[in-house]
Amino acid sequence: MPDVTAPVPGMGDDAADTSKTNPQDAGKTRPDANTPPGTNPQAPPPGSEGIKTVPAGKDSGGPGNDFDELFKLQVNVNFISVPVTVKDHDGKMIDGLLAQDFSLYEDNLKQTITFFTSDPFPLSAAVVIDLGISETTLKKVSATYSALDGSFGPFDKVAVFTYGNTVQKQSDFSNPQRLQAALQRIRDLQGQNPGTPVVGGPFGSGPTTNGKPVDPGQLPLTNQTGTRDSRVLNDAILMAATELAHQPRETRKIIFVISSGYEYRSRASYAQVLKVLLTNGIAIYAVGVEGTAIPGLNKLDKVHIPGQGYTDILPKYANATGGDVIESFSRETIESAYQAITAQARNQYTLGYTTPQRASSSYRDIEVRVKRPGLLVTARHGYYPLPPQRETQPVAQPADTPAKPQTPPGS
Repeated sequence: MPDVTAPVPGMGDDAADTSKTNPQDAGKTRPDANTPPGTNPQAPPPGSEGIKTVPAGKDSGGPGNDFDELFKLQVNVNFISVPVTVKDHDGKMIDGLLAQDFSLYEDNLKQTITFFTSDPFPLSAAVVIDLGISETTLKKVSATYSALDGSFGPFDKVAVFTYGNTVQKQSDFSNPQRLQAALQRIRDLQGQNPGTPVVGGPFGSGPTTNGKPVDPGQLPLTNQTGTRDSRVLNDAILMAATELAHQPRETRKIIFVISSGYEYRSRASYAQVLKVLLTNGIAIYAVGVEGTAIPGLNKLDKVHIPGQGYTDILPKYANATGGDVIESFSRETIESAYQAITAQARNQYTLGYTTPQRASSSYRDIEVRVKRPGLLVTARHGYYPLPPQRETQPVAQPADTPAKPQTPPGS
């Protein structure tokens, strides 16, 4: 099946440093220190008319202020909201940009930006935890749960899902206080046993990479019958997205995955799940553990072996939805990744425009450009509009019967 994130033919060379910069199969979405800065195409000149701007820092909680205009506009199915992250090449988020610093394109056609804000959003977050990782790694992750709980604010709503060969919802969307209780319930869940220990002989020291010990959970494990264990990451993301689709419009919807990224034997395909994510404006953020966090294994982790699943599918999801993947191996880096991800998701720029196209189920490409040179722009690659009869309702696909995706032009 064609990848639904394939770029549309005819994209000009000047799009190289826009929101389409990140390759779809990149090993990570964070910038590389050796990447030379590029030049973004020019945005509209200052003073552009017709843009509803919410001043940074304006109280967004009171009724009747400009921030509420975003959600009044969203009642119209033709209004499209686009969260955008802008970073320098050191990975630092750039603030202080104005509406005139951006230009936005749908299917290669420049759109008029009618809404702009840099105000932070409360989060509706589905935390998805991989219980198929090794027991050693899972214990390390469980030791960071207090930091995970602390990364959310009092106005956020958080649910918890776990998966291995099946998916389980551990808690419904609620405030962070109940998140702590849910994490405590799963703290003692055990990871996979990497196999019978070897205490002597040439294999007694375990696998190594460049002379350094490698966590045995970095590679897909087999059970005692010699068959590969299922890791239904696609199904877990689909269940989380189905729940998120019903959360309020005035929150930023994200799925927060803590996983090795290994996917095998889900009932839902990547393309099917991606359509649900893009239809409902949900971004994938992830803390990559085990193999995803080991230097030199990024290319291996991206491999899709027929019949064997994806060794790391998280970067594909993050790139297509405008999210991020932070590879973390130690407890300290995992804890710092929690704060980095929630801060990034909460503090994006938000652009809004009214599409001239009629509502339909066909895929539409989105590209965001920033006037300033040498910046990395991240936004979702496109969206599937809600059909007219469901314009006031979120679209949710049952986990066991995902919809067949539409393929964007040029795939």
